[in-house]
Amino acid sequence: MKLNWKNLSIATIGGMLVLSAAAAVAFSQGPPQGPPPPPPGGGLRGGPGGPGGPGGPGPRDGLGPLGRDLNLTEDQKGQIKKITQSFEEGDKALHDQMRALHGSEPDPMSGNFDEAAVRSAAEARAKIVIELEVSHAKMMSQIAAVLTAEQKTQLAAKRQQFERQGPPPPPPGFPPQP
Repeated sequence: MKLNWKNLSIATIGGMLVLSAAAAVAFSQGPPQGPPPPPPGGGLRGGPGGPGGPGGPGPRDGLGPLGRDLNLTEDQKGQIKKITQSFEEGDKALHDQMRALHGSEPDPMSGNFDEAAVRSAAEARAKIVIELEVSHAKMMSQIAAVLTAEQKTQLAAKRQQFERQGPPPPPPGFPPQP
């Protein structure tokens, strides 16, 4: 078989053009737009994707990772579960109010900035956050009443260890670079 350099050159140039076009299309797509996906299991406590919320891990035990090694009895687990479920039900209205406020907050990019409306929405959200923090502290106080003195000591030591370590590093690629 005789090699035809003319046909080979045309085929090579055609292949390079196809690859160049494919690369141009791929690079023109750019990085994905929009907010980054939430971290696995991440979300607000009781909110979508968060502990105790839709799409998140099951009902909270109230102690999170701090309670793993406390060797809770079945009775303690049952009492803590009852306490956390009670507070989740009680806090549901506050979480619903927070979602409604986020959905109705004014858009600062609309061109019509209304400082009074933005301030009012921020103050309303702050009041809800305060109520949620008080509720959480009350829940933790009730959970502490279920623990033995030894478990409370272990929990205090684990909390100090977590505080010394600081927050975990952000996931790779967060925040997204422009």
